[in-house]
Amino acid sequence: MTRTPPGFRLSAATGIHRGDRLYQQDQVQVLTHARLSGCLLAVVADGMGGKSGGRKASDQVMLTAQQLFERFSPESEMPQTLLDQLVAEAHLMIKLTALSAEEEPHSTVAAYLIGPDRHCHWIHSGDSRIYHYRGPNLVKRTMDHSYVQRLVDEGQISEAEASSHPQSNLLTGCLGTVAEPTISTHTIENLVAGDTLMCCSDGLWHYFSANEIGTVLHSLPPREAAELLISKARQRARGGGDNLSLAITKFEPLS
Repeated sequence: MTRTPPGFRLSAATGIHRGDRLYQQDQVQVLTHARLSGCLLAVVADGMGGKSGGRKASDQVMLTAQQLFERFSPESEMPQTLLDQLVAEAHLMIKLTALSAEEEPHSTVAAYLIGPDRHCHWIHSGDSRIYHYRGPNLVKRTMDHSYVQRLVDEGQISEAEASSHPQSNLLTGCLGTVAEPTISTHTIENLVAGDTLMCCSDGLWHYFSANEIGTVLHSLPPREAAELLISKARQRARGGGDNLSLAITKFEPLS
């Protein structure tokens, strides 16, 4: 937990589960700035590429995030620059890892950086998502870099059809590919009391509507919300669930 300007606080939690897979290839972190109160970085990475390749890729995303955030000076550096560096450097290191391994490691990334000025910047590549809620209501979420999302954008299928599409795991952008990763960014100019941010892998969001997620995040503290979402996702997976991970941050008034 870390403090923001007087009258507000940030409360955060992470959750992770192997699901029904043999290996855990997701990674998740919430980092608080060592020198500046009210500055927080949340990151989710969903690794792909063989039993160890995916974990190597997601580990690299986390290591890069830690190193960059440790050196980050919010007073003099732009938050978006840090996020751009996170993607670029992790992408390069994953590609270098592939040169010395038989696997082809890849990873998604979804990260948001909250500053003491109440601004929030985010970046993502792949189909791990970031959600921004105000109360129980969805304000904005990321759009997946995936074949199925492209079909939705083109009007060929509906959002409901996308969730059960047989090619829902086919990505059009992620880290570690030959081509430069597709990225999307967004800025929230002013977080207010009642706002919640969540980043998560597809192993979690696949089992919920946006309204369901909003209700849970609004009704419960981050730790309890994370536990409930993981438990419900495991039930709905019925023995066929992917790795799942999430990080939740709530912007709250001091009572």
